[in-house]
Amino acid sequence: MYPVDLPDVDDTGRTSAAEKYLSSLESGPCNKEWFQLSQTLKVAITADSVRRVQLFEHNQPDWSLLALYSPDDPTQVVALYLHEKWWCVEDVLRTSSKSRSGLITVQSITERVIVFLLSQVVERSSQEKVLFSLHPPTESCKLLWRDSQAVGFYTVKHKGSLCEAWSSRCYLLPALDTVLVRRSWRRRGLGLQMLEDYCSSFYTETCLGISSPLSPSMAAVCRSFLQQHKEHLEQLYEVEAPGDWTQRRNIWLGIQLGRYSLGDGEENSPTSGEMQKNEGDDSSQKTSSRSVDPTSASTCNVSIPLVIDSPCDPSRGRSSPSREISGTGCPAAHADGLHPGSPSRPPQAGPSLSAEPRREKTPRRAKRVRRS
Repeated sequence: MYPVDLPDVDDTGRTSAAEKYLSSLESGPCNKEWFQLSQTLKVAITADSVRRVQLFEHNQPDWSLLALYSPDDPTQVVALYLHEKWWCVEDVLRTSSKSRSGLITVQSITERVIVFLLSQVVERSSQEKVLFSLHPPTESCKLLWRDSQAVGFYTVKHKGSLCEAWSSRCYLLPALDTVLVRRSWRRRGLGLQMLEDYCSSFYTETCLGISSPLSPSMAAVCRSFLQQHKEHLEQLYEVEAPGDWTQRRNIWLGIQLGRYSLGDGEENSPTSGEMQKNEGDDSSQKTSSRSVDPTSASTCNVSIPLVIDSPCDPSRGRSSPSREISGTGCPAAHADGLHPGSPSRPPQAGPSLSAEPRREKTPRRAKRVRRS
């Protein structure tokens, strides 16, 4: 069995077990411990190679994990301490349960750990920055399971949820914030599958948002989706938080007008089809997502993942895709003074793609020929 299949441990028990283990390492055990990474490679477990990593944003100390780092690359996480033992990263992403298949809502703390690994660790090389900001523990999220492993995820900002922790502004419509597909699983239509699931989950909503900005790959996924689902042409908008009518741009109209650079496939660019990234503040537009595909597979790589970018950046006066660099998605746009209760502009007829101004033709006068 893998960590996600084991009974969840409460925060107190998990934290005390980690602290106890770390204390034993710092006290200097006589016999050095080793973690067998492969048949030919093992890593020494010492106080220098083990560090705490923050699982969620806002620096909550109770949400930290112990991570074992490679001696050759101090930025590379090779194992996590869960259920009082070390697990290699790839095993944390696996499951022995056949019922875990397709898109499943994240509920347990171990599933949150998997989202963390996808967005911060496995899709990022040592030279790359993290694409996603850390996701908050209350973030609505679904993991995509295929062949007994987690291959992607997407997060959503719900209507009425806070845009950022330091203000009272709330989203005025649901917003797809971060989307990520692991590199090895791209070009299989998984980004399209997640966008379809998002839209079907909020079928009663008149308008649905995708955190701004759209990456080329996300724009390509949206184009494929809207070509197949004409009923959503006037429903899907690129939005900045909190999503007032002045902060919405119809995506189909933007595609027709050539406002987006479209990737060849959902996996070409980190922020669109594979990774709609959620770069950097603490709100994470994570999209992109992430978000934003970090350390090894598809969490923090903006150049390849599907991430939605939408953090909230107070320094710019607008919320940005929650990008730490691109990871936790909170769309980035501000409309000061907008609150959940404040009236929004009444829905207007969606942008009509065929409504071009008519030019009235002025009848020409026939020239008379003079006869001499």
